Amino acid sequence: MGAVIPPKDKLTDDEKIEILRNLSAEFAKAKTYLPRSKKPLEFDFNGTWDQAAWQRLAQGDNVTARVGDQIKITHVAFEGSKLVLEINGGLKSGKHWYDHIETGMGGGTRPVSNGDYTPTTGTNIEINFHKPMENLTSAELKRILLPLMDFDPKSAAKLYSETLPPEVQKAISDKRAAEGMDRDQVKLALGNPYRKYRETKDGDDLEDWIYGQPPGKVTFVTFKGNKVIKVKEEYAGLGSQTAPQINIAP
Repeated sequence: MGAVIPPKDKLTDDEKIEILRNLSAEFAKAKTYLPRSKKPLEFDFNGTWDQAAWQRLAQGDNVTARVGDQIKITHVAFEGSKLVLEINGGLKSGKHWYDHIETGMGGGTRPVSNGDYTPTTGTNIEINFHKPMENLTSAELKRILLPLMDFDPKSAAKLYSETLPPEVQKAISDKRAAEGMDRDQVKLALGNPYRKYRETKDGDDLEDWIYGQPPGKVTFVTFKGNKVIKVKEEYAGLGSQTAPQINIAP
């Protein structure tokens, strides 16, 4: 029997962007035990879940968060009739299949891996809507998730943003990136990027964070180290810049 292909969701690109911007990197407080699990924990859109199954998984201190613990949504994925949330980085060993592979020419080789073996002890939650998602907002998702977590209006992310310079606070409030911001600040403003791309230019290691995809507006945020050095916005396929570059002095 062939694999079952989930039905495509009916969310518009704007609806998806709104959800990603307002849920990615968002903080909350756990209202129940969240067991560690690589396989997504099943949660129904009506606010119910198999509490006994979750408790069994949490045995032996296999817990991502206890009641009152702060958690962070680190990734959001749309999967037809389901929305998958990665909590605290998910559950990963930190190891990769290519960690022991080396490449090179002649007598010199170097590892493919960058040596990052940092494990994560988070979990994943799968919200099942039982039909293709449509007309969904981040506010509605937060309401659905209330049995599991509390999105305090005065969240840790907002408390952190209030310590930043006024111009950075304004950029975050306007949901835009600007030169001089660091990676955490860009995530607060735009969420996690759609794609990342690294290159070495004139001896400098640069990394582009790309938001959006064709057709429509695509934003390129270029980092040198931990700081944004360039922001460019274009309509994919048209090549026309939609907004001037905005600078924030370091």
